Order: sequence, then C-alpha cells, then structure tokens
Amino acid sequence: MAKMTKAQAVAAVATKTGMTKKDVAATMSAIYDLAMSEVKKNGVFTLGDFGKLVKAKRAARMGRNPMTGEAIKIPAKTVVKFRLAKGVKEALLK
Repeated sequence: MAKMTKAQAVAAVATKTGMTKKDVAATMSAIYDLAMSEVKKNGVFTLGDFGKLVKAKRAARMGRNPMTGEAIKIPAKTVVKFRLAKGVKEALLK
C-alpha cells in the first residue's frame, strides 16, 4: 500500500470539507507551526482526540556498534514522541 502524500492529504481534506486546497494547506501549515512552537515552549502539544507530541529526555546508555560488536556509549539527548490517544488506538486495533 502506498503512503499518502501531503498533496493527496490536502486534496482529500478539501474534498471532504468543501474548503479550497489552498485554505486546507494554509490550515495544515498553521497547525504544524503551532505544534512546533508549543513543543519547543511547553514540551507538549495536544491535537484534540488524535494524540499529542511530547518532548522527552532520553538517558545516556550503552549500546553496540552493529559492524564490530564493540560496546559504545550513547549520549543523553532530547527526543520528540507522538502518542496516540486511547480512542484512536482502540479504533485502529479492532
């Protein structure tokens, strides 16, 4: 199954809502910008009943170089995770 492109998503939302593709693209861009600024500022952005972006700290840990098998230290870093809302998970996993 092929992935949906941004253009296909914009067209699908425009068809479903009756909005123009230009308006849908602008709305999606505004949501994206809002999500980025909120995660940077507050560490979390909730998108209705869909899920939320969460900034989390990942601790330093030991890992292995897959080529040599040598143990290496992986430094601590901050990552962003997306957590699906409970209702979405239940609907998708039926």
